[in-house]
Amino acid sequence: MRAATKSQTVRRSRVPLGALALTAAAPASWGTTYLVTSQFLPPGFPLVSTIIRVLPAGLLLLAITRTLPHEVWWWRALLLGALNIGVFNALLFVAAYRLPGGVAATLFAVQPLLVAALAFALLGEWATRRQIVWGLLGVVGVGLIVLRGRLSFDPIGILAGIGSTVAMACGIVLTKRWGRPAGVRPTAFAGWQLTAGGLVLVPLAVAFEGLPPALDLPAIGGYLWLAVVGALLSYPIWFSGIGRLPISAVSFLPLLSPIVATALGWLILGETLTPAQGLGFVLALTAVVAAQLPQHRGT
Repeated sequence: MRAATKSQTVRRSRVPLGALALTAAAPASWGTTYLVTSQFLPPGFPLVSTIIRVLPAGLLLLAITRTLPHEVWWWRALLLGALNIGVFNALLFVAAYRLPGGVAATLFAVQPLLVAALAFALLGEWATRRQIVWGLLGVVGVGLIVLRGRLSFDPIGILAGIGSTVAMACGIVLTKRWGRPAGVRPTAFAGWQLTAGGLVLVPLAVAFEGLPPALDLPAIGGYLWLAVVGALLSYPIWFSGIGRLPISAVSFLPLLSPIVATALGWLILGETLTPAQGLGFVLALTAVVAAQLPQHRGT
């Protein structure tokens, strides 16, 4: 039955442009994290910084919505929060500390291909040839943007980078498979996951980092930006978009994060943009845009 479905020529429904643009704003806002972290936050506290970013936002959303998980959604919210927020961020920071940023970002760029594989395994959705081609093009584009100079490949960093990518890909596919409980708004759904993801990191942060040093005004402003824009506003938008958009379209949107990060480095920090990086921008953006276009299944 599934093989017959694969052989049929079925046109994918058009992606709603309003929902697409709003959802894309979430990973675009996450692209500001590198600039804010490198310029304003105290160094050496990645787990504490992540908790400050996500846990207050999650608790605030719970207080506003006054909605808690029920029945199977207690463990589902915990698992999704760990994958989308806790495990993803923890492993991402390990990779960032042990690898050049370009290597870590390029590992993250394989996410559309991982989502395609998981979507087939868990949702029974076939990946098209065009989806695979655009996924590979996205990896090449991000690689041209961020890979510069001499590279070092630490095995633990590589495993952590792959693990963070797998965690978020699993989170996206499971969120798509389970959806949201009836009557639960995206704000409450995001609150569950932000709170769960932050709580997962608390024991690790206490054990390995302790409390951050005294914060100056730039650091406070940086944390407010990450907490409000990078969590409180962006995650409800992101989880709402996962529910409304085709998974093949959503999986490409995180490629906007390294694109925005590199653009801000060029515009604000005066970092050099080479011709190869310009080509990378074109390739990565082409992959993101092309993934949203209607296409025939199996092409």
